[in-house]
Amino acid sequence: MSFLRERMGTILVVIIGVALFAFIASEVVTYGRSFMSGDATTVGEVAGQKIAFEDYNTRVKQSTEAFMQQSGQTSLTPQITEYVQENAWNQTMSQIILKREMDKLGVVVGDDEVKAIISGPNPDPQIVQYFGDPKTGQLDRNRLNAFLRELSTAKANDPRVEQWAGFLEPKIDTRRIEKYIALVHNGLYVNSLEAQDSYQAKNKLANFTYVELPYSSLADNKVSVTDNDYQEYYDEHKGLFKNPQETRSFDYVAFNAAASAEDQAAIKSQMDKLAGDFKASTNDSLFVQINAETKAPLAYQRKGQLEPQLDSVMFNAAPGFVYGPYLSNGSFKIAKLVDSRVGPDSVSARHILLNPATSGGVDKALAKADSIKKLIQGGRPFAEFAKNFSEDKASAEKGGDLGTFGRGAMVPAFEEAAFNGKPGDLKVVTSQFGVHLINVVSQKGSSKVVKVATVDKPVVASNKTQSAAYNKAQSFLSNVSGDDFAAQAKKAGLTVKPANDVIGTASALPGLDNARELVKWAFNKAEKGDVVDQVYTLGDQYVIAHLTKIKKAGTLSLEDVKDQIKADVLAKVKAKQLSEKLQSAVNGASGIQQVAQKAGAKAVPVENIVFANPVIPGLSLEYKVIGTVFGSKPNKVSKPIEGSHGVYVVSLNSFLNPAVLTNTVREKQQLSQTLLQQVDSRLFDALKDKANVKDYRYKFL
Repeated sequence: MSFLRERMGTILVVIIGVALFAFIASEVVTYGRSFMSGDATTVGEVAGQKIAFEDYNTRVKQSTEAFMQQSGQTSLTPQITEYVQENAWNQTMSQIILKREMDKLGVVVGDDEVKAIISGPNPDPQIVQYFGDPKTGQLDRNRLNAFLRELSTAKANDPRVEQWAGFLEPKIDTRRIEKYIALVHNGLYVNSLEAQDSYQAKNKLANFTYVELPYSSLADNKVSVTDNDYQEYYDEHKGLFKNPQETRSFDYVAFNAAASAEDQAAIKSQMDKLAGDFKASTNDSLFVQINAETKAPLAYQRKGQLEPQLDSVMFNAAPGFVYGPYLSNGSFKIAKLVDSRVGPDSVSARHILLNPATSGGVDKALAKADSIKKLIQGGRPFAEFAKNFSEDKASAEKGGDLGTFGRGAMVPAFEEAAFNGKPGDLKVVTSQFGVHLINVVSQKGSSKVVKVATVDKPVVASNKTQSAAYNKAQSFLSNVSGDDFAAQAKKAGLTVKPANDVIGTASALPGLDNARELVKWAFNKAEKGDVVDQVYTLGDQYVIAHLTKIKKAGTLSLEDVKDQIKADVLAKVKAKQLSEKLQSAVNGASGIQQVAQKAGAKAVPVENIVFANPVIPGLSLEYKVIGTVFGSKPNKVSKPIEGSHGVYVVSLNSFLNPAVLTNTVREKQQLSQTLLQQVDSRLFDALKDKANVKDYRYKFL
């Protein structure tokens, strides 16, 4: 019974809907928009098709519900919320883009293909799951065919008809996508010339000598960079400065409102007093429910399941022993040993789950469970009732069998019954999932277990601490403007922190959790240079922000990228000076050694370099340099080459050619495999660019 088990570790978000986006699931959304685009109900546009906020929000809700069911959590962090929203957007966008292309090409899934999905030699895995034989794991075709016969005679308004259509739809869409991708893959071809080029690039060896003047040989403060230098570099590289989505950048200062040492001491003092009452308590479960922040049910736990502070003392203590207060995970805690015993390490059990909502309430569900229990005690098979009545369909197909599980695998009420009973017992218990009739099949192993009651109180800031921090923030806000934000922060002894290139749907930023409201201010209210109009409360911080940049979608201006390209422009200016110096050394030189002498540098020999791996040992990737080498004639000194690490001149010593490639099949296969690994993401990038995606979600989220 998978949803009874406590889920731990990494949680994967389960996306409801069309399961055909695996090859693009990791894609980062790119989109463009203007601030005033869209309308009151449109959350985005893809290829001219408007996406209604209601449709998108429904998908987000489905994804959120799926995640919470999978993870067992009742709420999402801002980071997970943002991730789920982004996946829902990717799914919506992808569905529209791919459907448009498939419709254009006439890609369809025929009736015979649908039949193959359902009952062919390799049916869909979910078909096997629902209509499979639990003993063999294979498709039970008799069960499947019986269901299909029933469905064929069902009336149009029979809910099973609609459910079956909804079940098949994503599988048909998946098959349609597979056919579309297959069309693209089958269009890829590597010819013999390409195979020969690839073979030569990986196996032809070059031996050469180079002279380098590194950029670091010129001190930054000795080089003057002009506006023309920036403009020239920008014009040459303009294609690199495309901004896929509009962003905002802002600086901010934060006022810490976390609990002070005084607050912590006050909370510990409260817990010291509570410890005595806890020790005297005769109803520990009720005491926890009244006094604990985390009202966890009491359950027996084996060694290693308690937190370390308790694990080392509780297994050697007597019932009634109280430990603490102690600080753990931001809370003061008091722990009391309620009981200890020797119990089984694992249990094999089966169950029947009844849903109170469909049974007329908890009382009626309990009565029904008691009736079934009596019938089983009278000799009726447990498995028969499990298959006919259990809401847990996964275990019902196996006669209610849950297999073998250890402590901590089930919810507390279920675990209590299974581990504290004895083989053969039939027990009725209630949990958050419903009413269970549990049959303890067997128990294995034995070890000491303890039941520990814990009362916790989080260490939170007092009203006094929060008010003091808020007043400081409000005072700063009253005195600051966009023109003197940094100066005022420095005067107040505050550190100005940047939040650069923030997208409109961001919920969390580095150093700032729950930042959604601040991001909405930056996108919906602020202009460049504005300071927030209120103090923002983000976790245990009060934040004042100053909007510094607005980057529109599309090609960024020079002003937008000036900081980004500063190092590259400086290197470009240095390259000009160093190139002149090297060219001077090349002029009239008899060879590479004399060039080195004239330039005051070293001539460095390099051997066995291949075109496919253009790395100069000990330096860096140097595409231009290695490219020049492979285009050179022996013993000819090149012109100066502006590289990544410095400016070079090279002289080819020799090439070592590989054996002639007579059979290109293997090389073609390797190149084809590389293409196949790249084509899906590149294909979608191209389709996405063509679709003119516009994202207005920042207005709604």
